[in-house]
Amino acid sequence: MHVTLYTRQGCHLCDDALVLLRRYGLTPEIVDIDADPELRTQFNTCVPVVAMNGKVRFRGRVNEVLLQRLLVAS
Repeated sequence: MHVTLYTRQGCHLCDDALVLLRRYGLTPEIVDIDADPELRTQFNTCVPVVAMNGKVRFRGRVNEVLLQRLLVAS
């Protein structure tokens, strides 16, 4: 499963999301939205954003129960 974590520096929710994803054995590609004007416009107020296999699954916070369900279903 390919996981992308859209984040920005200084975002404590992004740090929490990364810890949670790693706890489940995932190694997300980390993308800083502030390095890309299009991503900054798209995700500015809702980081962290987690995409799994190209589909956005979480915005703002990662729901651990839903994450578990997605991993079992994959």
